[in-house]
Amino acid sequence: MPTRSAKARWTGALKDGAGTLETGSGLISGSYSFPSRFENGTGTTPEELIAAAHAGCYAMAFSALLGEAGHNPEHIDAEARVTLTEVDGKPTITKVHLTVSGSVPGLDADGFREQAEVAKAFCPVSRALAGVEITLEVA
Repeated sequence: MPTRSAKARWTGALKDGAGTLETGSGLISGSYSFPSRFENGTGTTPEELIAAAHAGCYAMAFSALLGEAGHNPEHIDAEARVTLTEVDGKPTITKVHLTVSGSVPGLDADGFREQAEVAKAFCPVSRALAGVEITLEVA
């Protein structure tokens, strides 16, 4: 399996500096700053990128598990909300809340919920974030 990359550059002091991020493919790039990360400023954040990665990974992992069980989904919609809080005086990612919905012909709500939980543990990003509380809501 390939190794993926991204790069970042920060210029200046923490509170008045600014940074840029770019994925190795160049498809995702953006600016970030202290206000975008810790206040409500404009720009992206590392946490937003983690949320995008987790939502994408989870939806794909869920689809794979459903397919293996003979239930190919029409679609899976996943959202991840990453919470950054202060722990012992340090900014810390403490929680990810996943919300999932979808359309899977031939699978009832209980089966969907059961497979959704299995996918949470199967997703590589969930496993990478093993030290973080990950909750799941089936919508």
